[in-house]
Amino acid sequence: MINNKEKIIEYFKSGIKEDKDFRIGIEHEKFLFNTKDNKRIDYLKVKEMFTALTEFGWNPVFEKENIIGLNKAGKNITLEPGNQIELSGDKLNHMHEACAESQDYLFELKQVTKKLDIKIVSAGFDPISKLEDIPDNPKQRYELMTKVMPLGGELSLDMMYRTCGTQLNIDYNSEEDFIKKFKLANSIVPISIALFANSSIVEKKNSNYLSYRSKVWQSTSRGGLPKLFFENLDFEKYAEFVMNFPILFIQHNDQYISGRKYTFKDFMDGKIEEIGNRLPTETDLTTHLSTIFTENRLKKYIELRSMDTCGWDCLCAGPAFNIGMLYGNLDEAYELVSSWETDKIINAYLEAPQKGFNTQLMGKDLLYWTSALLNISRKGLEKRDVISKKGNNETIFLNHLQNVVDNKTTNADHMISKFSKDENLEELYDK
Repeated sequence: MINNKEKIIEYFKSGIKEDKDFRIGIEHEKFLFNTKDNKRIDYLKVKEMFTALTEFGWNPVFEKENIIGLNKAGKNITLEPGNQIELSGDKLNHMHEACAESQDYLFELKQVTKKLDIKIVSAGFDPISKLEDIPDNPKQRYELMTKVMPLGGELSLDMMYRTCGTQLNIDYNSEEDFIKKFKLANSIVPISIALFANSSIVEKKNSNYLSYRSKVWQSTSRGGLPKLFFENLDFEKYAEFVMNFPILFIQHNDQYISGRKYTFKDFMDGKIEEIGNRLPTETDLTTHLSTIFTENRLKKYIELRSMDTCGWDCLCAGPAFNIGMLYGNLDEAYELVSSWETDKIINAYLEAPQKGFNTQLMGKDLLYWTSALLNISRKGLEKRDVISKKGNNETIFLNHLQNVVDNKTTNADHMISKFSKDENLEELYDK
C-alpha cells in the first residue's frame, strides 16, 4: 500500500539505473481521416484497422468486450479520446534502434490505412475538424474525463480530441541526476515549442499560432509548467507535489470513479468513502502520475511532453535533440540554462506558441538559444558515438533541425505557406 510519502519516494528511487542501462522510449500520436469525406475515423473503423494490424503480429488489448489497443514485443498502440492512435515504443538502446522501430510501424500502418481508405495527418492539432464533429470511443476513462476536464481548463476537450504530440521517456542514474535533467527539460520547454511547432492550421484556417497545440495545453486542466519545477526539485518535493495534486479518477472494481473532490493524500489517508476507504496501491499511484498533464513529469523515468507531432521525416529529430543533451552532454546544457530566470522562462513558454523563434528569453530570441542547444546536442551525440550499420552516428537525426534553424522556418511555417496558397486539404495529409 502507498500510505506515506516515503513509499512514493521509494517508487521514484526504484527507477534509478546505471548509465549503461539507460534507454530511450518514444511515443507519438497520429490523426486518422476517412479519405472519402475528410472526416476523422470512428470507432468502427478503428476496430477494422486494429484487426488488420493483427496480421503483422499485433495482439489485441480489451477493456471489457471492447478492443482499445494492440501490443507486440514491448510496443503498444493505444487509442486516444478522438480515435487518434499512439505508438508507445519499446525501451531501446539508441536512436538508430528507436528510429528503425518507428519506420517499421510506419510501414505496417501504411499498408493497413491504404487498404481501408484512411489518410494520416502528422500535426500537433487537427487542422480540419470542429470539436463537435469528432467521434468518440467506448474507452471508459474518456467518458469521465470528458465530463470533468473542462471544469479545470477551458480548452481541455480540445486537448483530448484535437491534439497529437511526440513524447520522449528517459532514465536517471541518481536523485541528483534526476534534479539536473528535470530542471533542464523544463527550462527548454519554450525552445521545444518553437522548434517543433507543427500546428498552425485549425479548422482549415491559419490559426495565427505556430503551435496551437501548445496554446491548448496551456489552457488544459492539470497541465502547465509549475514554478516548482524550476527549483532543485528532488524526489521528496515531487512526492509532496503528487500528494497534494487532485485525483482525476480512481479505478475501482472495473469502474472509473471521479476523484475531483480529493487529493492523492486523501486517498493515502483512507478518506475516500466511495471506494470503501481503501488505500492506494502502486497501480493507483502509477495511474495518478499519468494523469498529471504538466509539460514534463516523473514516473520511474522522466517524460518530456512539449513537442508537436511531426511527419515521418522529422520524427526522430526531437528525441535525438534531447538525447544529445540529456544523455550525451548534460553538464554543458545544464550550465547554459542554469542562469536563466524562472519568470522569464515561463513568460517565453506562454509566448512561444504564437511567436515561435521570435520569442525573447534572457535578452536573446529562441532561435539563438535553439542554435546553441543544437550544437550542444550534436557534441553529445558525437560523444555517445553510436554507429549504425551504414556507418552514421546519431547526429544524422539532427539534419532536419539544422535545416529548420538555418532557414528559420519550422514545419508550421511550411504548412502555412503550402496550405494558404490554395487551401488544398491534400497538403495536410502525410504523403
